[in-house]
Amino acid sequence: MFGKSSKINEFRLWGLLFTLFGMGLMILGTAGIVFWGQAGKVFAAIFMVIGMIAMLLSVGVYFWAGMLSTSATILICPECNRHTKMLGKTDRCMYCKTKMTLDPKQATDLDETEPAQETVQPHA
Repeated sequence: MFGKSSKINEFRLWGLLFTLFGMGLMILGTAGIVFWGQAGKVFAAIFMVIGMIAMLLSVGVYFWAGMLSTSATILICPECNRHTKMLGKTDRCMYCKTKMTLDPKQATDLDETEPAQETVQPHA
């Protein structure tokens, strides 16, 4: 599940997991009120607070992924010919999961007759 998509999509996945985890904890907390009545209110309060913290973490992760996305290099994938964003020197295509690099030294599929700059060109 992890490691087979682009870095931006990985950050978004973590944001989604924090959101679902937080919502699940809050629902579990309200179940304490239904099943235990008055005694379940403390249980519900604890799980509501922990769930809200997880939701705030998801907001932070989504914000961070958005900020990284604005400064990412936009290029055209050599496999699917779609515009994709790249973080760092190596990343995967957001659509077809092809491994890409901007560093010719890290490229493994280069033909010796091709110039190294034709591997991936950043899109302006």
